Amino acid sequence: MKGFIKKTNPIMIFRNTIVVLLLSVLCFTSCKKDDDDIVTIPIRDRTEQQAADKDSLLNYLNTHYYNSAVFEVPGNYTYEDIVIEELPVDIDTGEYLDLPDPDNQTLLIDAIETFTIEYLDVEYEYYTLTLNEGGGESPNSSDTINVNYLGQQFDGEAFDSSANSANFDLLSLIPAWRYVIPRFGTATSIVENEDGTFSYDNYGLGVMFIPSGLAYFSAAPTGLSQYENLVFKFELYTTEANDHDSDLVFSFIEDLNGNGDVSDDDTDLDGVPNYFDIDDDGDGVITRFEDLNNDGDPTNDDTDEDGIPNYLDSGTALSNQDDN
Repeated sequence: MKGFIKKTNPIMIFRNTIVVLLLSVLCFTSCKKDDDDIVTIPIRDRTEQQAADKDSLLNYLNTHYYNSAVFEVPGNYTYEDIVIEELPVDIDTGEYLDLPDPDNQTLLIDAIETFTIEYLDVEYEYYTLTLNEGGGESPNSSDTINVNYLGQQFDGEAFDSSANSANFDLLSLIPAWRYVIPRFGTATSIVENEDGTFSYDNYGLGVMFIPSGLAYFSAAPTGLSQYENLVFKFELYTTEANDHDSDLVFSFIEDLNGNGDVSDDDTDLDGVPNYFDIDDDGDGVITRFEDLNNDGDPTNDDTDEDGIPNYLDSGTALSNQDDN
C-alpha cells in the first residue's frame, strides 16, 4: 500500500502515559508499604520462657483437680474416664474455693510426679499423673508405640486426638513424649475381637502436663498459640523397637550415653548420629557387614578384644563380605 502512513492519536498516547505512571506509583507505594510492614519477631529465650511456663503449669496444677475416686477400683479405664476441672471461684473475691467433693476428688498438685530433664541446654520441669503404670515392657525413647491419646489446652479445649489407637515413632513426636512415655508400661495381654479390633489389659494410663519448650515452642501448629503449655491424656498399648538405619543395631542401643536421646551419639563425628548412620565408626565398612559371626547382631563382634565392638572401632575394619 504505497504512500500509507500510520497515524497516531495524541490523546491515546497521553492516556496510556498516565496509566503507566499511575501503575508505577501504585507499585512503588505498595512495595514500600509491604517493606515497612515486615516485622521480624525474635524467638523467645528458652530459659526465660521455661521460667514463665513453670509458673503457669504450677498454677494450673494448684487450681485443677481430677476425679480420683473413679480409679481406686482396679480396671481398664480410658482417657475419657479422666475428668479434670477447675476449682470453683468465689464470685465476690475472685479467690479459689475448696474441692467440691474432697472424698472423691484430688488436686492435681497433690497427685502428680515432678521430673526434670535437660533439653537444648535448658533444664525443663514437667509433670505426670499416673493412673496405671502398665504391666508390660516400657518403651525406649526411639521405639514405635501404639497409643490412644487426647491433646488439650489449659481451658480443656481439645486440639488433637488419635480417635482410635495409632502407631507413632517417638522420634517423630514432640520431645515430651520421649521423656514421659518410657516411664509407663504397655499392656500385659492383647485379645483380637471378632470385629477385628483389639482389647488390651493392664496398659499404661496417664496424663502429662508439659511446658512449651518440650512441646511446639515457637513453631505451633494451626489451632495453637506459640509458647503454649499442653496437656495430653494417653493409653499406652504396645511398643516395638526401631532400627532406623537398618544396620542390625536397634536404635535404642545406639543411645551410647544412655540419656534417652539418640540424636547426640555420633561415634565418627561426621554429623550423622549413630542411629541414622550406616557406618557408625567411619571405617569404610558398613555396620551391618561388621557382624562377623553372622548372628544378626554386630554388637557382639570384638576382634581385637579391646572392649569396643568392631562396628564402633575404626581400628578394626573387617567385613563379613571379605570372603565373598
